[in-house]
Amino acid sequence: METDRYAELHAQWRWEVPRDFNIAEACCRRWAGDPERIALYWEDESGETATLTFAAMQAAANRLSHALAAAGVRAGDCVAIILPQRPETAIAHIACYQMGAVALPLSFLFGPEALEYRLADGDARAALVDAASWPNLQALRDRLPRLGTVVSVAGLTAPGLVPFEEFLAPHATHFEPVGSLSRDPAVLIYTSGTTGPPKGALMPQQALLGNLPGFIYSHDLFPQPGDFFWSPADWAWTGGLMDALLPTLYFGFPILGYRGRFEAEKAFALLQKYAVRNTFLFPTALKLMMKALPHPRERFELKLRSVMSAGEAVGSTVFEWSQRELGVTINEMFGQTEMNYIVGNSHTSWPARAGSMGKAYPGHRVALIDEVGAMAAPGEIGEIAVHRYGSDGSLDPVFFLGYHHNAEATSKKFSGDWCRTGDLATEDAQGYLWYQGRADDMFKSAGYRIGPSEIENCLVKHPAVANAAVVPSPDETRGAVIKAFIVLAPGQVPSSELEADLQRHVRAFLAPYEYPKEIEFIDALPMTTTGKVQRRVLREREATRKAAKPI
Repeated sequence: METDRYAELHAQWRWEVPRDFNIAEACCRRWAGDPERIALYWEDESGETATLTFAAMQAAANRLSHALAAAGVRAGDCVAIILPQRPETAIAHIACYQMGAVALPLSFLFGPEALEYRLADGDARAALVDAASWPNLQALRDRLPRLGTVVSVAGLTAPGLVPFEEFLAPHATHFEPVGSLSRDPAVLIYTSGTTGPPKGALMPQQALLGNLPGFIYSHDLFPQPGDFFWSPADWAWTGGLMDALLPTLYFGFPILGYRGRFEAEKAFALLQKYAVRNTFLFPTALKLMMKALPHPRERFELKLRSVMSAGEAVGSTVFEWSQRELGVTINEMFGQTEMNYIVGNSHTSWPARAGSMGKAYPGHRVALIDEVGAMAAPGEIGEIAVHRYGSDGSLDPVFFLGYHHNAEATSKKFSGDWCRTGDLATEDAQGYLWYQGRADDMFKSAGYRIGPSEIENCLVKHPAVANAAVVPSPDETRGAVIKAFIVLAPGQVPSSELEADLQRHVRAFLAPYEYPKEIEFIDALPMTTTGKVQRRVLREREATRKAAKPI
Protein backbone atom coordinates (compact mmCIF):
# COMPACT_ATOMS: atom_id res chain seq x y z
CA MET A 1 0.00 0.00 0.00
CA GLU A 2 1.34 3.42 -0.98
CA THR A 3 2.24 5.90 1.75
CA ASP A 4 0.42 9.22 1.53
CA ARG A 5 1.41 11.76 4.18
CA TYR A 6 0.98 14.76 1.90
CA ALA A 7 -1.85 16.49 3.79
CA GLU A 8 -0.12 15.93 7.13
CA LEU A 9 3.27 17.22 5.95
CA HIS A 10 1.75 20.24 4.26
CA ALA A 11 -0.28 21.15 7.36
CA GLN A 12 2.74 20.79 9.65
CA TRP A 13 5.17 22.94 7.65
CA ARG A 14 6.18 26.25 9.22
CA TRP A 15 8.52 28.81 7.71
CA GLU A 16 11.04 29.90 10.33
CA VAL A 17 13.10 32.47 8.47
CA PRO A 18 15.49 34.36 10.74
CA ARG A 19 15.95 38.11 10.36
CA ASP A 20 19.64 37.57 9.67
CA PHE A 21 20.74 34.85 7.31
CA ASN A 22 23.77 34.30 5.08
CA ILE A 23 24.28 31.42 2.66
CA ALA A 24 28.02 31.27 3.37
CA GLU A 25 27.44 30.81 7.08
CA ALA A 26 24.77 28.17 6.52
CA CYS A 27 26.60 26.23 3.81
CA CYS A 28 30.21 26.38 4.97
CA ARG A 29 31.30 28.32 8.05
CA ARG A 30 29.13 26.39 10.52
CA TRP A 31 30.62 23.10 9.29
CA ALA A 32 34.24 24.28 9.03
CA GLY A 33 35.02 23.55 12.68
CA ASP A 34 35.28 19.87 11.84
CA PRO A 35 38.62 19.58 9.99
CA GLU A 36 37.74 16.15 8.55
CA ARG A 37 34.31 16.95 7.18
CA ILE A 38 34.30 16.66 3.36
CA ALA A 39 32.43 19.26 1.33
CA LEU A 40 33.48 18.40 -2.22
CA TYR A 41 34.99 15.57 -4.17
CA TRP A 42 36.09 16.70 -7.61
CA GLU A 43 37.09 14.94 -10.80
CA ASP A 44 38.17 16.25 -14.19
CA GLU A 45 37.61 14.40 -17.45
CA SER A 46 41.42 14.28 -17.75
CA GLY A 47 41.53 12.10 -14.64
CA GLU A 48 42.65 14.77 -12.18
CA THR A 49 40.93 14.53 -8.80
CA ALA A 50 40.74 16.62 -5.63
CA THR A 51 39.05 16.61 -2.24
CA LEU A 52 37.98 19.74 -0.37
CA THR A 53 36.98 19.85 3.28
CA PHE A 54 34.61 22.49 4.64
CA ALA A 55 37.56 23.86 6.60
CA ALA A 56 39.72 24.22 3.50
CA MET A 57 36.83 25.72 1.55
CA GLN A 58 36.25 28.28 4.28
CA ALA A 59 39.94 29.20 4.51
CA ALA A 60 40.20 29.69 0.74
CA ALA A 61 36.93 31.65 0.67
CA ASN A 62 38.24 33.92 3.45
CA ARG A 63 41.35 34.72 1.46
CA LEU A 64 39.32 35.29 -1.69
CA SER A 65 36.97 37.68 0.14
CA HIS A 66 39.99 39.68 1.33
CA ALA A 67 41.47 39.68 -2.18
CA LEU A 68 38.25 40.83 -3.83
CA ALA A 69 37.82 43.58 -1.24
CA ALA A 70 41.40 44.73 -1.87
CA ALA A 71 40.59 44.82 -5.58
CA GLY A 72 37.72 47.22 -4.92
CA VAL A 73 34.73 44.88 -4.71
CA ARG A 74 32.18 46.17 -2.21
CA ALA A 75 28.94 44.86 -0.73
CA GLY A 76 26.29 44.79 -3.46
CA ASP A 77 28.82 44.55 -6.30
CA CYS A 78 28.54 41.66 -8.76
CA VAL A 79 31.33 39.11 -9.14
CA ALA A 80 31.03 36.99 -12.29
CA ILE A 81 31.82 33.29 -11.81
CA ILE A 82 32.35 31.95 -15.35
CA LEU A 83 33.50 28.49 -14.36
CA PRO A 84 32.39 24.85 -14.69
CA GLN A 85 32.02 22.47 -11.76
CA ARG A 86 35.32 22.76 -9.91
CA PRO A 87 36.52 23.63 -6.36
CA GLU A 88 37.18 27.32 -7.17
CA THR A 89 33.55 27.70 -8.25
CA ALA A 90 32.22 26.67 -4.85
CA ILE A 91 34.88 28.73 -3.07
CA ALA A 92 33.95 31.83 -5.08
CA HIS A 93 30.27 31.52 -4.13
CA ILE A 94 31.07 31.30 -0.42
CA ALA A 95 33.49 34.23 -0.70
CA CYS A 96 30.88 36.43 -2.39
CA TYR A 97 28.06 35.69 0.03
CA GLN A 98 30.07 36.28 3.20
CA MET A 99 31.36 39.66 2.02
CA GLY A 100 27.96 40.86 0.85
CA ALA A 101 28.88 40.76 -2.85
CA VAL A 102 26.40 39.37 -5.37
CA ALA A 103 27.44 36.19 -7.16
CA LEU A 104 26.81 36.34 -10.91
CA PRO A 105 27.13 32.74 -12.15
CA LEU A 106 27.55 32.51 -15.93
CA SER A 107 27.93 29.45 -18.10
CA PHE A 108 31.45 28.84 -19.37
CA LEU A 109 29.71 27.94 -22.66
CA PHE A 110 28.48 31.50 -23.25
CA GLY A 111 29.83 33.19 -26.37
CA PRO A 112 31.05 36.82 -26.34
CA GLU A 113 27.67 38.36 -27.20
CA ALA A 114 25.82 36.48 -24.46
CA LEU A 115 28.58 37.27 -21.98
CA GLU A 116 28.79 40.96 -22.79
CA TYR A 117 25.11 41.63 -22.22
CA ARG A 118 25.04 39.91 -18.82
CA LEU A 119 28.32 41.35 -17.58
CA ALA A 120 27.35 44.87 -18.61
CA ASP A 121 23.79 44.69 -17.32
CA GLY A 122 24.98 43.16 -14.05
CA ASP A 123 27.77 45.76 -13.80
CA ALA A 124 30.27 43.05 -12.86
CA ARG A 125 33.36 44.40 -11.06
CA ALA A 126 35.41 41.18 -11.08
CA ALA A 127 35.33 37.81 -12.79
CA LEU A 128 36.75 34.32 -12.44
CA VAL A 129 37.53 32.41 -15.64
CA ASP A 130 39.19 29.24 -16.93
CA ALA A 131 40.66 28.25 -20.28
CA ALA A 132 37.20 27.65 -21.77
CA SER A 133 35.61 30.97 -20.78
CA TRP A 134 38.58 33.36 -21.02
CA PRO A 135 38.83 33.61 -24.86
CA ASN A 136 35.25 34.87 -25.14
CA LEU A 137 35.69 37.34 -22.28
CA GLN A 138 39.03 38.48 -23.66
CA ALA A 139 37.35 39.44 -26.95
CA LEU A 140 35.13 42.00 -25.20
CA ARG A 141 37.17 43.05 -22.16
CA ASP A 142 37.78 46.53 -23.62
CA ARG A 143 34.01 47.09 -23.87
CA LEU A 144 33.53 46.48 -20.14
CA PRO A 145 35.32 49.41 -18.47
CA ARG A 146 33.87 48.67 -15.02
CA LEU A 147 35.14 45.09 -15.02
CA GLY A 148 38.34 45.40 -13.03
CA THR A 149 40.05 42.22 -11.89
CA VAL A 150 39.86 38.96 -13.86
CA VAL A 151 41.13 35.92 -11.95
CA SER A 152 42.16 32.73 -13.76
CA VAL A 153 42.06 29.17 -12.45
CA ALA A 154 43.58 25.81 -13.40
CA GLY A 155 46.97 27.23 -14.31
CA LEU A 156 45.70 29.57 -17.01
CA THR A 157 48.10 32.46 -17.60
CA ALA A 158 47.70 35.34 -20.03
CA PRO A 159 48.17 39.12 -20.06
CA GLY A 160 45.42 40.80 -18.07
CA LEU A 161 44.80 37.79 -15.82
CA VAL A 162 45.71 37.22 -12.18
CA PRO A 163 46.22 33.52 -11.30
CA PHE A 164 43.95 32.33 -8.50
CA GLU A 165 46.80 31.26 -6.19
CA GLU A 166 48.66 34.53 -6.73
CA PHE A 167 45.49 36.53 -6.11
CA LEU A 168 44.91 34.82 -2.76
CA ALA A 169 48.52 34.50 -1.57
CA PRO A 170 48.96 37.82 0.32
CA HIS A 171 45.74 37.48 2.30
CA ALA A 172 44.79 36.02 5.66
CA THR A 173 42.77 32.86 6.17
CA HIS A 174 40.56 34.67 8.70
CA PHE A 175 37.72 36.88 7.49
CA GLU A 176 35.01 38.54 9.52
CA PRO A 177 31.80 38.04 7.52
CA VAL A 178 29.60 41.01 6.74
CA GLY A 179 26.26 40.81 8.50
CA SER A 180 23.35 40.23 6.14
CA LEU A 181 19.59 40.26 6.38
CA SER A 182 17.63 37.36 4.96
CA ARG A 183 16.29 39.56 2.16
CA ASP A 184 19.66 41.01 1.17
CA PRO A 185 20.67 40.19 -2.44
CA ALA A 186 22.93 37.17 -2.92
CA VAL A 187 22.75 35.85 -6.50
CA LEU A 188 21.94 37.34 -9.90
CA ILE A 189 20.90 34.67 -12.41
CA TYR A 190 19.90 35.59 -15.95
CA THR A 191 16.94 33.83 -17.48
CA SER A 192 16.22 33.65 -21.20
CA GLY A 193 13.32 35.89 -22.11
CA THR A 194 10.87 35.32 -24.93
CA THR A 195 10.82 38.98 -25.89
CA GLY A 196 13.63 41.44 -25.44
CA PRO A 197 16.96 40.69 -23.80
CA PRO A 198 17.45 38.12 -21.01
CA LYS A 199 16.27 39.21 -17.55
CA GLY A 200 18.42 39.04 -14.43
CA ALA A 201 16.55 37.53 -11.48
CA LEU A 202 18.00 38.92 -8.26
CA MET A 203 17.78 36.28 -5.54
CA PRO A 204 17.93 37.02 -1.78
CA GLN A 205 19.94 35.09 0.78
CA GLN A 206 16.73 33.48 2.07
CA ALA A 207 15.88 31.96 -1.33
CA LEU A 208 18.00 28.97 -0.34
CA LEU A 209 15.69 28.38 2.62
CA GLY A 210 12.73 28.57 0.26
CA ASN A 211 14.25 25.78 -1.83
CA LEU A 212 14.81 23.40 1.08
CA PRO A 213 11.40 21.68 1.38
CA GLY A 214 11.48 20.77 -2.31
CA PHE A 215 15.04 19.49 -2.01
CA ILE A 216 14.29 17.51 1.14
CA TYR A 217 11.19 15.80 -0.24
CA SER A 218 12.32 15.31 -3.83
CA HIS A 219 15.20 13.31 -2.39
CA ASP A 220 12.96 11.33 -0.06
CA LEU A 221 13.78 13.05 3.22
CA PHE A 222 17.34 14.19 2.52
CA PRO A 223 19.66 13.87 4.32
CA GLN A 224 19.88 10.28 5.44
CA PRO A 225 23.06 8.67 6.84
CA GLY A 226 25.51 7.98 4.03
CA ASP A 227 23.87 10.30 1.50
CA PHE A 228 26.16 11.58 -1.24
CA PHE A 229 25.06 13.90 -4.06
CA TRP A 230 25.99 14.37 -7.70
CA SER A 231 24.34 16.13 -10.62
CA PRO A 232 25.71 17.02 -14.04
CA ALA A 233 23.65 20.24 -13.92
CA ASP A 234 25.92 23.26 -14.42
CA TRP A 235 26.39 25.22 -11.18
CA ALA A 236 25.92 28.41 -13.23
CA TRP A 237 22.19 27.63 -13.49
CA THR A 238 19.51 27.44 -10.83
CA GLY A 239 19.26 23.68 -11.41
CA GLY A 240 22.89 23.13 -10.48
CA LEU A 241 23.24 25.85 -7.84
CA MET A 242 19.96 25.69 -5.93
CA ASP A 243 18.97 22.08 -6.71
CA ALA A 244 22.36 20.50 -6.03
CA LEU A 245 25.41 22.42 -4.76
CA LEU A 246 24.06 24.80 -2.12
CA PRO A 247 21.36 22.64 -0.49
CA THR A 248 23.76 19.69 -0.20
CA LEU A 249 26.37 21.91 1.50
CA TYR A 250 23.63 23.44 3.68
CA PHE A 251 23.15 20.05 5.30
CA GLY A 252 26.89 19.56 5.68
CA PHE A 253 26.98 16.63 3.26
CA PRO A 254 29.47 16.01 0.43
CA ILE A 255 28.80 16.62 -3.25
CA LEU A 256 30.70 15.44 -6.31
CA GLY A 257 31.79 17.97 -8.90
CA TYR A 258 32.73 16.70 -12.36
CA ARG A 259 34.20 18.83 -15.14
CA GLY A 260 33.53 17.18 -18.46
CA ARG A 261 31.00 16.48 -21.16
CA PHE A 262 28.00 14.40 -20.12
CA GLU A 263 28.21 10.83 -21.39
CA ALA A 264 25.91 8.02 -20.33
CA GLU A 265 28.62 5.45 -19.54
CA LYS A 266 30.70 8.02 -17.68
CA ALA A 267 27.65 8.97 -15.63
CA PHE A 268 27.16 5.36 -14.54
CA ALA A 269 30.89 5.06 -13.82
CA LEU A 270 30.76 8.12 -11.56
CA LEU A 271 27.67 6.83 -9.78
CA GLN A 272 29.50 3.59 -9.05
CA LYS A 273 32.95 5.03 -8.22
CA TYR A 274 31.65 7.50 -5.64
CA ALA A 275 28.73 5.38 -4.40
CA VAL A 276 26.38 8.24 -5.22
CA ARG A 277 23.09 7.97 -3.36
CA ASN A 278 21.26 11.09 -4.56
CA THR A 279 21.19 12.70 -7.97
CA PHE A 280 19.41 15.26 -10.11
CA LEU A 281 19.30 14.18 -13.75
CA PHE A 282 17.51 15.98 -16.57
CA PRO A 283 15.04 13.78 -18.50
CA THR A 284 17.35 14.02 -21.52
CA ALA A 285 20.22 12.59 -19.47
CA LEU A 286 18.02 9.78 -18.20
CA LYS A 287 16.91 8.95 -21.74
CA LEU A 288 20.49 8.84 -22.96
CA MET A 289 21.45 6.59 -20.05
CA MET A 290 18.48 4.30 -20.68
CA LYS A 291 19.31 3.92 -24.37
CA ALA A 292 23.05 3.43 -23.81
CA LEU A 293 22.67 0.83 -21.04
CA PRO A 294 19.16 -0.61 -20.81
CA HIS A 295 20.28 -2.90 -17.94
CA PRO A 296 22.93 -0.84 -16.10
CA ARG A 297 23.11 -3.02 -13.00
CA GLU A 298 24.50 -5.83 -15.11
CA ARG A 299 27.70 -3.74 -15.41
CA PHE A 300 27.61 -1.26 -12.56
CA GLU A 301 27.07 -1.55 -8.83
CA LEU A 302 24.74 1.32 -8.00
CA LYS A 303 23.83 2.68 -4.56
CA LEU A 304 21.18 5.17 -5.65
CA ARG A 305 18.54 6.11 -3.10
CA SER A 306 16.86 9.11 -4.76
CA VAL A 307 16.58 10.58 -8.25
CA MET A 308 15.04 13.98 -8.94
CA SER A 309 14.33 15.11 -12.47
CA ALA A 310 13.13 18.41 -13.89
CA GLY A 311 13.24 20.53 -17.03
CA GLU A 312 10.62 18.61 -19.02
CA ALA A 313 8.32 15.63 -18.55
CA VAL A 314 10.11 12.36 -17.76
CA GLY A 315 7.40 10.22 -19.32
CA SER A 316 6.20 6.77 -18.34
CA THR A 317 8.89 4.86 -20.28
CA VAL A 318 11.81 6.40 -18.36
CA PHE A 319 9.82 6.41 -15.12
CA GLU A 320 9.19 2.66 -15.35
CA TRP A 321 12.76 1.94 -16.54
CA SER A 322 14.17 3.71 -13.50
CA GLN A 323 11.97 1.72 -11.15
CA ARG A 324 12.84 -1.54 -12.87
CA GLU A 325 16.52 -1.07 -13.74
CA LEU A 326 17.80 1.50 -11.21
CA GLY A 327 15.58 0.40 -8.37
CA VAL A 328 14.54 4.02 -7.75
CA THR A 329 11.30 5.92 -8.33
CA ILE A 330 12.00 9.24 -10.02
CA ASN A 331 10.60 12.29 -8.25
CA GLU A 332 9.75 14.88 -10.89
CA MET A 333 9.97 18.54 -9.86
CA PHE A 334 8.93 21.89 -11.27
CA GLY A 335 10.21 25.38 -10.59
CA GLN A 336 11.89 28.33 -12.21
CA THR A 337 14.68 30.69 -11.24
CA GLU A 338 12.34 33.34 -9.86
CA MET A 339 10.71 30.85 -7.47
CA ASN A 340 12.33 27.46 -7.65
CA TYR A 341 11.44 24.01 -6.30
CA ILE A 342 7.75 24.72 -5.77
CA VAL A 343 5.97 21.63 -7.13
CA GLY A 344 7.00 18.01 -7.23
CA ASN A 345 6.86 14.46 -5.99
CA SER A 346 8.27 12.55 -3.01
CA HIS A 347 7.37 8.93 -3.57
CA THR A 348 8.20 7.76 -0.04
CA SER A 349 5.92 10.44 1.44
CA TRP A 350 3.14 10.59 -1.15
CA PRO A 351 2.50 8.58 -4.35
CA ALA A 352 4.36 9.65 -7.48
CA ARG A 353 2.38 9.60 -10.72
CA ALA A 354 4.30 8.98 -13.93
CA GLY A 355 4.12 12.11 -16.10
CA SER A 356 2.74 14.33 -13.34
CA MET A 357 4.56 17.39 -12.07
CA GLY A 358 3.37 16.44 -8.59
CA LYS A 359 1.88 18.71 -5.96
CA ALA A 360 2.95 21.90 -4.21
CA TYR A 361 5.81 21.10 -1.87
CA PRO A 362 5.15 21.76 1.84
CA GLY A 363 5.38 25.46 2.61
CA HIS A 364 4.25 26.69 -0.80
CA ARG A 365 0.79 27.76 -1.88
CA VAL A 366 0.30 26.97 -5.56
CA ALA A 367 -2.75 27.36 -7.81
CA LEU A 368 -3.77 27.57 -11.45
CA ILE A 369 -4.99 31.02 -12.51
CA ASP A 370 -6.44 32.52 -15.67
CA GLU A 371 -5.46 35.62 -17.65
CA VAL A 372 -6.94 38.03 -15.10
CA GLY A 373 -5.61 36.24 -12.02
CA ALA A 374 -8.79 34.36 -11.09
CA MET A 375 -8.70 30.67 -10.20
CA ALA A 376 -9.03 28.40 -13.20
CA ALA A 377 -12.11 26.19 -13.21
CA PRO A 378 -11.60 22.55 -12.12
CA GLY A 379 -10.21 20.50 -14.98
CA GLU A 380 -9.39 23.58 -17.05
CA ILE A 381 -5.92 24.60 -18.17
CA GLY A 382 -4.49 27.41 -16.07
CA GLU A 383 -1.19 29.13 -15.47
CA ILE A 384 0.81 27.80 -12.52
CA ALA A 385 1.21 30.55 -9.93
CA VAL A 386 2.74 30.78 -6.46
CA HIS A 387 1.35 32.96 -3.68
CA ARG A 388 3.57 35.41 -1.80
CA TYR A 389 2.27 33.90 1.42
CA GLY A 390 3.04 30.25 2.06
CA SER A 391 0.78 27.49 3.25
CA ASP A 392 1.30 28.57 6.89
CA GLY A 393 0.25 32.18 6.20
CA SER A 394 3.74 33.68 6.48
CA LEU A 395 5.78 35.16 3.63
CA ASP A 396 7.27 32.46 1.42
CA PRO A 397 11.08 32.96 1.25
CA VAL A 398 11.41 31.24 -2.15
CA PHE A 399 10.77 34.39 -4.22
CA PHE A 400 13.22 36.50 -6.16
CA LEU A 401 13.55 40.18 -5.23
CA GLY A 402 12.85 41.38 -8.75
CA TYR A 403 14.34 41.62 -12.21
CA HIS A 404 17.57 43.62 -12.25
CA HIS A 405 17.03 47.03 -13.89
CA ASN A 406 13.54 45.95 -15.03
CA ALA A 407 10.76 47.03 -12.68
CA GLU A 408 8.17 46.76 -15.44
CA ALA A 409 8.90 43.07 -16.05
CA THR A 410 8.84 42.45 -12.29
CA SER A 411 5.40 44.02 -12.03
CA LYS A 412 4.07 41.95 -14.94
CA LYS A 413 5.22 38.78 -13.21
CA PHE A 414 2.57 39.24 -10.53
CA SER A 415 -1.22 39.26 -10.43
CA GLY A 416 -1.81 40.65 -6.96
CA ASP A 417 -0.06 38.27 -4.59
CA TRP A 418 0.16 35.50 -7.19
CA CYS A 419 3.47 35.19 -9.03
CA ARG A 420 3.00 33.78 -12.53
CA THR A 421 5.30 31.09 -13.87
CA GLY A 422 4.27 31.32 -17.52
CA ASP A 423 3.71 27.54 -17.52
CA LEU A 424 0.33 25.91 -18.06
CA ALA A 425 -1.09 22.85 -16.33
CA THR A 426 -4.27 21.05 -15.35
CA GLU A 427 -5.06 19.70 -11.89
CA ASP A 428 -6.69 16.33 -11.31
CA ALA A 429 -9.07 15.32 -8.53
CA GLN A 430 -6.19 14.24 -6.28
CA GLY A 431 -4.41 17.60 -6.62
CA TYR A 432 -1.65 16.47 -9.00
CA LEU A 433 -0.58 18.96 -11.66
CA TRP A 434 -0.11 17.88 -15.30
CA TYR A 435 2.06 20.07 -17.50
CA GLN A 436 0.43 21.48 -20.65
CA GLY A 437 3.11 23.79 -22.08
CA ARG A 438 4.29 27.37 -21.96
CA ALA A 439 2.05 30.39 -21.81
CA ASP A 440 4.62 32.27 -23.89
CA ASP A 441 7.21 31.28 -26.44
CA MET A 442 9.95 29.97 -24.15
CA PHE A 443 10.68 26.29 -24.38
CA LYS A 444 13.08 23.70 -23.05
CA SER A 445 15.54 21.63 -25.05
CA ALA A 446 17.65 18.95 -23.37
CA GLY A 447 16.91 20.58 -20.02
CA TYR A 448 18.01 24.09 -21.08
CA ARG A 449 15.49 26.91 -21.05
CA ILE A 450 15.52 28.50 -24.49
CA GLY A 451 14.32 32.02 -25.22
CA PRO A 452 13.90 32.58 -28.98
CA SER A 453 14.57 36.32 -28.97
CA GLU A 454 18.31 36.12 -28.28
CA ILE A 455 18.82 33.46 -30.97
CA GLU A 456 16.70 35.33 -33.50
CA ASN A 457 18.62 38.53 -32.86
CA CYS A 458 21.87 36.67 -33.42
CA LEU A 459 20.63 35.12 -36.67
CA VAL A 460 19.44 38.44 -38.04
CA LYS A 461 22.95 39.82 -37.60
CA HIS A 462 24.13 37.37 -40.27
CA PRO A 463 24.28 39.19 -43.63
CA ALA A 464 22.27 36.45 -45.38
CA VAL A 465 19.30 36.71 -43.00
CA ALA A 466 16.44 39.18 -43.35
CA ASN A 467 14.25 37.78 -40.57
CA ALA A 468 14.09 34.72 -38.33
CA ALA A 469 11.77 32.94 -35.93
CA VAL A 470 12.82 30.23 -33.49
CA VAL A 471 10.46 27.55 -32.18
CA PRO A 472 10.72 24.10 -30.59
CA SER A 473 10.54 21.09 -32.88
CA PRO A 474 9.49 17.84 -31.15
CA ASP A 475 12.34 15.41 -30.52
CA GLU A 476 12.18 12.01 -28.81
CA THR A 477 15.45 12.34 -26.91
CA ARG A 478 15.64 16.05 -26.04
CA GLY A 479 11.92 16.75 -25.79
CA ALA A 480 12.44 19.49 -28.34
CA VAL A 481 15.24 20.79 -30.54
CA ILE A 482 15.73 24.36 -31.67
CA LYS A 483 14.36 25.06 -35.14
CA ALA A 484 14.88 28.33 -36.98
CA PHE A 485 12.67 29.57 -39.80
CA ILE A 486 14.76 31.88 -41.93
CA VAL A 487 13.72 34.57 -44.40
CA LEU A 488 16.74 35.25 -46.57
CA ALA A 489 18.00 38.67 -47.59
CA PRO A 490 17.59 39.63 -51.28
CA GLY A 491 20.01 37.80 -53.54
CA GLN A 492 20.63 34.95 -51.08
CA VAL A 493 19.94 31.34 -52.06
CA PRO A 494 19.15 28.45 -49.69
CA SER A 495 21.84 25.78 -49.43
CA SER A 496 23.23 23.22 -47.02
CA GLU A 497 26.42 25.28 -46.86
CA LEU A 498 24.44 28.32 -45.73
CA GLU A 499 22.64 26.25 -43.09
CA ALA A 500 25.97 25.13 -41.65
CA ASP A 501 27.28 28.69 -41.73
CA LEU A 502 24.26 29.99 -39.84
CA GLN A 503 24.72 27.30 -37.19
CA ARG A 504 28.40 28.20 -36.82
CA HIS A 505 27.41 31.87 -36.56
CA VAL A 506 25.10 31.25 -33.60
CA ARG A 507 27.58 28.94 -31.88
CA ALA A 508 30.24 31.64 -32.17
CA PHE A 509 28.18 34.27 -30.33
CA LEU A 510 25.88 32.34 -28.00
CA ALA A 511 26.11 29.09 -26.05
CA PRO A 512 26.61 25.88 -28.05
CA TYR A 513 23.24 24.52 -26.95
CA GLU A 514 21.50 27.59 -28.43
CA TYR A 515 22.34 26.98 -32.05
CA PRO A 516 19.42 25.77 -34.24
CA LYS A 517 19.64 22.04 -34.88
CA GLU A 518 17.16 22.42 -37.73
CA ILE A 519 16.79 25.26 -40.24
CA GLU A 520 14.03 25.84 -42.75
CA PHE A 521 14.11 28.64 -45.31
CA ILE A 522 10.76 30.32 -45.75
CA ASP A 523 9.47 33.11 -47.99
CA ALA A 524 7.69 35.01 -45.21
CA LEU A 525 7.00 34.55 -41.52
CA PRO A 526 3.39 34.46 -40.28
CA MET A 527 2.71 37.86 -38.72
CA THR A 528 -0.05 39.52 -36.72
CA THR A 529 -1.63 42.76 -37.91
CA THR A 530 0.56 44.61 -35.44
CA GLY A 531 3.74 43.16 -36.96
CA LYS A 532 4.51 40.46 -34.41
CA VAL A 533 5.72 37.03 -35.49
CA GLN A 534 3.12 34.32 -34.82
CA ARG A 535 5.42 31.69 -33.38
CA ARG A 536 2.39 29.70 -32.31
CA VAL A 537 1.57 29.03 -35.98
CA LEU A 538 5.09 27.75 -36.58
CA ARG A 539 5.04 25.60 -33.44
CA GLU A 540 1.77 23.98 -34.48
CA ARG A 541 3.14 23.41 -37.97
CA GLU A 542 6.18 21.66 -36.54
CA ALA A 543 4.10 19.53 -34.19
CA THR A 544 1.87 18.43 -37.09
CA ARG A 545 4.85 17.69 -39.33
CA LYS A 546 6.62 15.60 -36.71
CA ALA A 547 3.42 13.77 -35.77
CA ALA A 548 2.94 12.75 -39.40
CA LYS A 549 6.58 11.58 -39.60
CA PRO A 550 7.52 9.30 -36.67
CA ILE A 551 10.47 10.66 -34.69
